[in-house]
Amino acid sequence: MKLEGKVAVVTGAASGMGRAIAELYAAEGAKVIVADLNFEGAEAVAQGIASNGGAAKAVQVNVVKQQDIDAMIDTAVNEYGTLDILVNNAGIMDSFEPVGDITDEKWDLIFDINTKGVMRATRKAIPIFLEKGKGVIVNTASTGGLNGAHAGAAYGASKHAVVGLTKNTGYMYAKEGIRCNAIAPGGVATNIASGVTNFNEFGASRTQPVQAIMPRIGQPEEIAQVALFLASDESSFVNGTVITADGGWTAAF
Repeated sequence: MKLEGKVAVVTGAASGMGRAIAELYAAEGAKVIVADLNFEGAEAVAQGIASNGGAAKAVQVNVVKQQDIDAMIDTAVNEYGTLDILVNNAGIMDSFEPVGDITDEKWDLIFDINTKGVMRATRKAIPIFLEKGKGVIVNTASTGGLNGAHAGAAYGASKHAVVGLTKNTGYMYAKEGIRCNAIAPGGVATNIASGVTNFNEFGASRTQPVQAIMPRIGQPEEIAQVALFLASDESSFVNGTVITADGGWTAAF
């Protein structure tokens, strides 16, 4: 039980990697706030955790809204007494638009969810961690946050920003007992692309050669194992860095 007695918040936890992380954390002893815009999905995950003997509570959260983020963190404290682990996993894709085709509205939406949501949740959690003298933050970045050919301009830039925020946060609070790391998944079998419409033909065509050399698609549970390592004491000396989990895909670049 690597997370026995810990309290964790996981965003984007109704499906995909977030769901796998929430379920694994609960199986390892953590009490979990299952946060997602899709409340029915989050409730199903929380009920599944409870049916397996774990502790979880579903919360509807739109990470674009500060009041929702505040309520999410407050729920962890009110329900379980504290917060030990924050997993900023919620995110959306763009439609592979290059910079010449991106609109201000699409750019702002991608950054509001993928980057500003991470910043706001982290900002809310920091005072709790400072008071405790310890805390763990795990951000879901992307191989698109390390390279330029995995999505469109907005998604790539937003995930590059998450990488920068992760490194800065890890360094700034290192002496305060707070660790902040990120995972950069490659292609993983989730529904993140299900809401993407009107794929940009030029942008998508430019990424095809890169997609073609992907060794395989990962599973959410494989990313959850990395998130468990980063949340546990086993990674006590790992801080301010990014772990790439892509089956060797970006080793080719």
